[in-house]
Amino acid sequence: MSASASPVSSSGPSGEGAVDRVSALRGRLERARAATLEAGLDALLVTPGPDLRYLTGYDAVTLERLTCLVVRAYDEPLVVVPQLERAAALASPIGSLGLGVATWQETDDPYAIVAATVPGANRVAVDDRMWAVKALEFRRALPNAEQEAAGVVLRELRMRKDAPEVAALRAAGAAIDRVHARVGEWLRAGRTEREVARDIVDAILAEGHVRADFAIVASGPNGASPHHEVSDRVISPGDPVVVDIGGTTEEGYCSDSTRTYAVGEPPADFLAYYGALQAAQEAACAAASPGMPCEEVDRAAREVLEEAGWGEKFIHRTGHGIGLETHEDPYIVAGNLQLLEPGMAFSVEPGVYVEGRHGARIEDIVVCTADGAERLNARPRDLVVLDA
Repeated sequence: MSASASPVSSSGPSGEGAVDRVSALRGRLERARAATLEAGLDALLVTPGPDLRYLTGYDAVTLERLTCLVVRAYDEPLVVVPQLERAAALASPIGSLGLGVATWQETDDPYAIVAATVPGANRVAVDDRMWAVKALEFRRALPNAEQEAAGVVLRELRMRKDAPEVAALRAAGAAIDRVHARVGEWLRAGRTEREVARDIVDAILAEGHVRADFAIVASGPNGASPHHEVSDRVISPGDPVVVDIGGTTEEGYCSDSTRTYAVGEPPADFLAYYGALQAAQEAACAAASPGMPCEEVDRAAREVLEEAGWGEKFIHRTGHGIGLETHEDPYIVAGNLQLLEPGMAFSVEPGVYVEGRHGARIEDIVVCTADGAERLNARPRDLVVLDA
């Protein structure tokens, strides 16, 4: 073990943007510390994943070796890293944050090292994405500390996006819109869903994402399965096709947008509900405003489809939060009384699914503003009918 956990400085990225980012990260760490104290916790233990990236900007690789940010209620935060990961940690914004960095060698017990940074701890919280084996090791190293999930603290911080986060989501939305604008180049009769999806994945990467997270191409009866993804089914004339795509940008923020297409003239029973679906999506977006309970946005979409006779075919929630993860709080679902606040970003994506026949979904990412909601996706929501 490297005994020192003193603050470490690094030249790191330079420029006004880098300074602003470091300032934002310091603010997040301080809010996390204050929230930890308010929750009656002694510390948050945060391993690689979205919570660590949110708090420090460090997109650490998840390994069997322990890397852990320790947010202490009564002391400064510090990071415990394997010796071989020290350079990578310091090359991240951690190097500019002035955090204490403690390193451990291969024969050390890193969990004991973390435990020693919170002596006498009675309550600690582990991040929601921590590997179970690591959480169990912390239970061994901190036998007298009650252990719970850190989401109770961190969800409240991550749920409210600041201006740079909204800008990052806006850029991700514009990038995925550019992909949807090109779907007509690839989607046609005679090709398989898998072939179309491969072209879409290439375009997601070409349009500024570092990773394509999913490319659902669900044609004909496969459209009735909301998470179908792809198969070797050959697309036929008249097929409705649900295309739900998204990825992650270099900044770590996610895109997610769905449009429904038809290859040639779609069947009459499909057209019978598409207009109602479009109206339901419009109603839910209109309902998204500060002070509105999440469940009311869900209800706004559901009531339109129920009145049109398609309510039973809408089989999932209306939306999910989005940020450093494709699915995060807040969830737009019946029973969620969380009030919307400026900065909350989430999908609005009602769907209709007729088993054995076809399905449709329309999805935009919206962000709650001071007086309503901004849609981060701008592609037309009318049914796109392509040449067969």
